Amino acid sequence: MTQGRQFHEDFGRQERGKAGSDRAFGIVFAVAFAVVAAWPLMHGGPVRWWAVAVAGVFLVLALAVPKVLYPLNLVWFEFGLLLHKVVSPLVMGLLFFLTLTPLAFLMRLAGKDPLRLRFDPKADSYWIHRDPPGPPPETMRNQF
Repeated sequence: MTQGRQFHEDFGRQERGKAGSDRAFGIVFAVAFAVVAAWPLMHGGPVRWWAVAVAGVFLVLALAVPKVLYPLNLVWFEFGLLLHKVVSPLVMGLLFFLTLTPLAFLMRLAGKDPLRLRFDPKADSYWIHRDPPGPPPETMRNQF
């Protein structure tokens, strides 16, 4: 085997997405700040004029000269990658420990063994016989 590759698949690759267009970034931020500006209206409050101004700046830049937004787009993209590295393992861990672990404890308390992993010293074989039997072996000759 070659040095550093012990699997048939390359698990060491680092796939990075690419940032969206600068124009789309500017329009999304213009809409986001417009929502921030209008949000108090739902509760009878005044419009946030600073957010209207920021939304206007983003919209004008996005439509007129989107290249100006490239540094902000890059910073936002890197921030998203950082969030992904932190939040994704946390969410997956929470899903595992808050759903699968309690379910496994409940199944053990109920005496369930859906994968039939318990050791049976009296069993001659752990083979599961199908009734009715599956397709004949001759039909499996050319699977690919």
